[in-house]
Amino acid sequence: MIATAILAVALPISLQAQPLRGAVGAPPPATQPAAPVAASAPTPANYTPMRPMSESVAAIVNDDIISTYDLAQRMRLLIATTGVQPTQENVQEFQQQALLSLVDETLQIQELKRVQKDQKISIIATDDEVQDELSGMAQQNNMKPEAFIAVLKSQGITSQTLFDQIRAQMSWQRWIRGRYGTRLRIGEDQIKATQVRMIAAASKPQYEVSEVFLDAGRTGGMDAAVKGATQLVAQLQQGAPFPAVARQFSASSTAAAGGDAGWISQGEMPAAVDTALDQLRPGQLSQPIPVKDGVYIIYLRDKRAGSGQTLVSLKQAAIALPADASAADVAAAKATLVAVRSQIKDCATLESSVAKTPGVVAGDLGEAETGDLLPEFAEAAKTLQPGQLSQPIRTKVGLHVLAVCGKRAAGAAQVDHDQIESRLTGQQLSMISRRYMRDLRNSATIETR
Repeated sequence: MIATAILAVALPISLQAQPLRGAVGAPPPATQPAAPVAASAPTPANYTPMRPMSESVAAIVNDDIISTYDLAQRMRLLIATTGVQPTQENVQEFQQQALLSLVDETLQIQELKRVQKDQKISIIATDDEVQDELSGMAQQNNMKPEAFIAVLKSQGITSQTLFDQIRAQMSWQRWIRGRYGTRLRIGEDQIKATQVRMIAAASKPQYEVSEVFLDAGRTGGMDAAVKGATQLVAQLQQGAPFPAVARQFSASSTAAAGGDAGWISQGEMPAAVDTALDQLRPGQLSQPIPVKDGVYIIYLRDKRAGSGQTLVSLKQAAIALPADASAADVAAAKATLVAVRSQIKDCATLESSVAKTPGVVAGDLGEAETGDLLPEFAEAAKTLQPGQLSQPIRTKVGLHVLAVCGKRAAGAAQVDHDQIESRLTGQQLSMISRRYMRDLRNSATIETR
């Protein structure tokens, strides 16, 4: 059996992360070199990989064969790059994961070859592109590409194994982003709804998390996903680096970032994950968390209390008027500001729009807590969302149109429009890719031995 053969070989790779910290454990600090991730290097022209004397078929995907040699090589790569040590309990899971990955990558390359032929375009990554990716990964480990490959070869892993994996990953991501990324439109209503939810949630506890998500549809059902997650948790507790495990096993859009989901608030993750987060302390790892489509493993990196105070960044367009100005003067100033308001597109263009109208001045009011604002301004600042403008507001010194340029909880990061758009785009592309792969699997002829 391949699993038995793998167990008989020690794979102590030098690119190991530090043990988990805290009561249960934690991944290495961000300053640690990243473990090698699904990367590869072109095979040298004079290099001939050593193949076993006897080799059989592990799987047939449509007309392409995955050999037992290919499967054993991928298992070695998974073990080496995740830092998880093979045991009697987990080696079968490694074999299953390795085979799933090889089947998926075979389907991806087959689909990309079909697209290239039909559309007469180039999608599949070239050797030079793979080499560039390898150089970046080697640099993350403070190594040269040659040394990087040498480390893997010392563990019995050929450069071709690494090369094939990264070629498939790079090519597939390029195709998904190229085909759907330009068509995908994240509406301003989605971004504003997310901003509103984040602002509302800012008064609640916030969590900095890393995640691994095992897709039940890919792993063979919920029971298999829970079993696999349980074994991964055990290995993470024993010191396997979380980022490397996430890159190789997670089906989430955060996998490429080592599972880093950043700061989140209640309601952004499934309810079962929210419940688990309430019970974790910083530095702790969750047990497997079953949800609708699979199983999460959550590592809580940090936690902060919510704030009851809201900070707003404001700009204004104003017309000076004394407190005893006549009703006619107030009405005229109001009409002028209403006209100016219609010309202001956003905070960035407020000053240039206001400059066109004599008697109207623009001003940057900076960032302040809503409780510290003039009573006339406070209500508008609380109810308006980033990018919105108030109606003219009367004060003792004039008439003002306020523009809310930003909004956040005191002590929290500024809610950034572009970051929210990027995150929503990544989530949708990840979902599209998963559905695409599900359809390819359903329509393919896959035979495992």
